[in-house]
Amino acid sequence: MVTVLSSGNSILNQFIAELRDVDVQKDSLRFRRNLERLGEIFAYEISRKLVYETREVVTPLGIANVPMLVEYPVLATILRAGLPFHQGFLNYFDKSENAFISAFRRHHKDGSFSINLEYASVTEIENKVVILCDTMLASGSSMVLAYKELISHGKPKHTHIVAAVTNVEGLEYVKKNISKDEITIWVGAIDDEMTAQSYIVPGLGDAGDLAYGKKH
Repeated sequence: MVTVLSSGNSILNQFIAELRDVDVQKDSLRFRRNLERLGEIFAYEISRKLVYETREVVTPLGIANVPMLVEYPVLATILRAGLPFHQGFLNYFDKSENAFISAFRRHHKDGSFSINLEYASVTEIENKVVILCDTMLASGSSMVLAYKELISHGKPKHTHIVAAVTNVEGLEYVKKNISKDEITIWVGAIDDEMTAQSYIVPGLGDAGDLAYGKKH
């Protein structure tokens, strides 16, 4: 149910290391590009699980029989931190339709917070493969709410949930609140801890702020 890409040696670990590095983070363009490159790596790995059929391609010298995708997945992301990550998927699945969900933390005076969904733009997902991505999977609440919002618009054939960095607690929350028959989870790295404010430790900080500037 869960695939962790950092478990083996690959260039993905270099990109995650740069996302975490406080000095490299000062360059927001590089931060966004590293997220985009991670999206491309995940897209390639997930593409190996999709359905293909052999088709004839006419070349200048003859005909080649090539396995090609039967159907492109629908790409969905949680705004705003997920946007550069989403772009990496779109670079590879360039014919995909897209869905966007706006989720945010509403902080309360007692120091607690709740996750609110503000907006959703969802294309046709009935009986289609969906890739739902977000840069961070912390408490897991926003991912579960986003998934439930998606399936209120139709029942996908299968959903791949993707996060660059997660933690043990958030991962367990998703697994407990979404049927394992409906999803496959892909993550770049799993950290052990999470603060009371649901920030992953060591994590990488606020991905949205690092990508697009601090919000007020």
